[in-house]
Amino acid sequence: MACLKFFVKILKNQVQNTFSNSQKIVKTLIINFTFAKTFPLKDLLLITPPFTQLNTPYPATAYIKGFLNTKGISAFQMDLGIEVILELFSKNGLENLFQVSSFKFTEFGQNSNRIYSLQNDYIKTIDAVIAFLQGKNPSLARQICSGNFLPEASRFSQLDDMEWAFGTMGMQDKAKHLATLYLEDLSDFIVECADENFGFSRYAERLGRSANSFDELYNHLKSEPTYIDKITLKILKDRVEAVQPKLVCFSVPFPGNLYSAFRCAQFMKSNFPTINIAMGGGFPNTELRELKDKRVFEFFDFITLDDGELPIELLTLNVQNPNSEEFKRTLKLVNKEVTYVNNSSKPDYKQSEVGTPDYSDLQLQNYISVIEIANPMHSLWSDGRWNKLTMAHGCYWGKCTFCDISLDYIKLYEPIAAKILVDRMEELILQTGENGFHFVDEAAPPALMREVALEIIKRKIVVSWWTNIRFEKSFTSDLCLLLKTSGCIAVSGGLEVASDRLLELIKKGVTVEQVAQVTRNFTESGIMVHAYLMYGYPTQSVQETVDSLEMVRQLFELGILQSGFWHQFAMTTHSPVGMFPEEFGVIPEQNEITFANNDINFKDKTGINHDKFSFGLKKSLFNYMHGICFDYDLQDWFDFKIPNTKIPSDYIVSCLEKETDFNIKSSAKIVWIGGKPTSEIFTKSKKGNSWEMTKLTFHDKIETFDISIENDKAEWLVETLEKVSVFGDSKFTFSQLKSDFENSFEDFELFWYSKPMATLRTFGLLVL
Repeated sequence: MACLKFFVKILKNQVQNTFSNSQKIVKTLIINFTFAKTFPLKDLLLITPPFTQLNTPYPATAYIKGFLNTKGISAFQMDLGIEVILELFSKNGLENLFQVSSFKFTEFGQNSNRIYSLQNDYIKTIDAVIAFLQGKNPSLARQICSGNFLPEASRFSQLDDMEWAFGTMGMQDKAKHLATLYLEDLSDFIVECADENFGFSRYAERLGRSANSFDELYNHLKSEPTYIDKITLKILKDRVEAVQPKLVCFSVPFPGNLYSAFRCAQFMKSNFPTINIAMGGGFPNTELRELKDKRVFEFFDFITLDDGELPIELLTLNVQNPNSEEFKRTLKLVNKEVTYVNNSSKPDYKQSEVGTPDYSDLQLQNYISVIEIANPMHSLWSDGRWNKLTMAHGCYWGKCTFCDISLDYIKLYEPIAAKILVDRMEELILQTGENGFHFVDEAAPPALMREVALEIIKRKIVVSWWTNIRFEKSFTSDLCLLLKTSGCIAVSGGLEVASDRLLELIKKGVTVEQVAQVTRNFTESGIMVHAYLMYGYPTQSVQETVDSLEMVRQLFELGILQSGFWHQFAMTTHSPVGMFPEEFGVIPEQNEITFANNDINFKDKTGINHDKFSFGLKKSLFNYMHGICFDYDLQDWFDFKIPNTKIPSDYIVSCLEKETDFNIKSSAKIVWIGGKPTSEIFTKSKKGNSWEMTKLTFHDKIETFDISIENDKAEWLVETLEKVSVFGDSKFTFSQLKSDFENSFEDFELFWYSKPMATLRTFGLLVL
């Protein structure tokens, strides 16, 4: 009905024209019919503004659309970022780019001059390269790798480590990396010659990062739209006209999305003044909680904070019924003043009630996979399409002193039942055709990871998944093997400062020894481990920085860390350090807050300039990830004098050599993830005595192994393995297993810690 009214309206407007315009009328109707068929009219338009990721959509709008489905509220979503990228990096897009840039030809640097001179080669190859990165043209890999196909500029000077990264294999990955360098060359050209704010995963980020005042961004918005803006606004205009929403919601996760969100809102206020506009997402949740500048509401009608489901539902009701005045955590203008309105008595929805994320409308087949080889974990972010899900809202630990633990997205912890999570995984596989999952938790709870893994294995579904964790001692070798069996391919976790004193100050709840043992368990199970590393934490001494680097060196040398990233400590207003700076020996620089407020400039009372460590820490880590330079003296990484490390060269080795704790909790689950064995009775003789034994033969994916035990115990074991099988319904604890054994036999501990059982435990009899 809505589509019919839309066509009637067009027809009424057009029939007023003269008969000579009849062809134009027919053409317009055909275009609008095609648009309406592709983009049906909806109540809401959900937008992620440029730019976040190239390979997969940021999940916020999919989460919200999934929730709106449960309420019968129609919504259309779009990732404006990928649509702008595909328009820009196309044959027509590059032709326009080089034409626009030609007016600055005399100002080009050497690299841009080379790219401009090779413009015909870029125009010729761009559509084929994009199709290859979308997975639509895999045969192009050989041509890319053969050389003399892609035009090359300064980014290709980084090719020294190609042999290390790809060797003689991995042609598809090698071609993706070369194509990535090709796009980065074009990106450098755009920044110098067309739009200085351009970036693949951020746009005009500087304007949004800790802008305590709105002045700079506001003044920037008064200037003419940039080259990227014009592409963005054209796509936005076409989509708004097609969908005709009553409410447009911009999800702004990062500072690099902020400027574009404001530019889009400004355009809509000028061209679609009757449409209400709202902003939510990670940036306003953390940065705009103290907003006072009413000029922001020249662009947006509403700004919602924290979980968006209920606030957006109420905004929808307000738009449909202007007399409604019920809001949840919403900033708006009241009597020309910025006012926080939270007058709804309705509670937020539980995670089990928000529905499965809905990725429909998003151009999933058009995302592009790029490969940057410097960091194995970062390649997961940029290569491949991942369905995003959350195991638990908030953080179950919630104590780290550098983290925004005072905000709801951290402090309100609510896990989702494993069966619901795996239901959602199966729904998303059907919906998207992709079986890769990134659980975007602050820190996935080990117990819930265990239950999710068991459910995945039990349902016999094939998935690949990764997530963020804390390096808990709960991650035993058995649990890691279970996670690997379920499809876990990687984990990332915060080692932060590899110093037990500072880890205690951070309230991380782990020790370096514990981290070493857990990373060993993950690595031995075949799961890649990435560590977030921090320097410059308040009161951190130069000696602790050097010792932390030595710890990291040893972890990489032993191969129990595969990936890492150093970042400098940043003090945020919602963290314990930001709220109680005097307790951490820092002096904050106080500014008047009228717009954004999160990162706080500060002075460390130690007076140490931590900035100077940045290059050396990152250069050493780059080499360690390549598996080289472990024998370099730490001093070699720095151009200033540092003290010798106080950490013994075998410290991490000694951590790993500590004896395993043989105490098993009576409540631990016993699970068998292997198959049913075949049995064979044989006679064993020793010193003139003969007796019968049973040989049980097991087959796993890689090898065959067998164990030999007494007949009666073998019979008990086969029956027990069936009971504790991951595919069964029985739930056996360690105490129940012990009791069941002792109903028929004696010395359970002697049996459990025997050599045959040790073999069986290695191959999948797990204690969880």
